Amino acid sequence: MEANPEPPPMHPCRVLFICTGNSARSILSEATLNHLGAGRFAAFSAGRQPTGRVNPHAIEQLQAHGIATEGLASKSWDRFTEAGAPSLDIVITVCDNAASEACPVLFGDFVKSHWGLPDPAAARDADAAAAFRRAYALIVRRITALLQLPVETMGRDALKQALHRIGSLTGEEADA
Repeated sequence: MEANPEPPPMHPCRVLFICTGNSARSILSEATLNHLGAGRFAAFSAGRQPTGRVNPHAIEQLQAHGIATEGLASKSWDRFTEAGAPSLDIVITVCDNAASEACPVLFGDFVKSHWGLPDPAAARDADAAAAFRRAYALIVRRITALLQLPVETMGRDALKQALHRIGSLTGEEADA
């Protein structure tokens, strides 16, 4: 039995994706969810230590799939803790724990989840395009699973459990 059966108000459901530099994974996630979410979701992204620029391979990957890239920018997660910041329903970290990246700790009245994935921006030269394709495929797999959830009617505990399951999807499943 859920401790909090009340579904959170979520029209649109506001999701913040956070990673270290906010140049690749979180940007790909933000743009993809805004594109595929068709107004049901409002996605944002930020970084713990923003690079100040969006990785060109991320832009190329999005454009190759017909996703708008205008307005995408690398920014600090601090802007989401300031007065006047949009309220959030879900915060998802996409840092790669396997690479010992430090994910930020955020406090607030939102559901938190971790969808770690390797940083494609760490790949060099010829490997970069393939790394971005793999990262994007996994992001699409996870976002597609998110879109299948009835987030508007789910209780917080059920949503948290569902998001955790989505975060455990691996690249092998994305390639299948």
